[in-house]
Amino acid sequence: MKKIKITQVKSAIDRPERQKLTLKALGLTKLNASKEVEATPQILGMVTKVNHLVKVEELA
Repeated sequence: MKKIKITQVKSAIDRPERQKLTLKALGLTKLNASKEVEATPQILGMVTKVNHLVKVEELA
């Protein structure tokens, strides 16, 4: 399965609680924090919900 690198580029302050919890579920707790995860449908769905707060890169 493909891996993707997710980086938080915007703050979760003043965002709905659901978006904050989604970032926590992705493993992102601080600004500019990165996490490498498998590109499963569940992860891609979470990324879609917070795509305005994160940057996604595909890894080879």
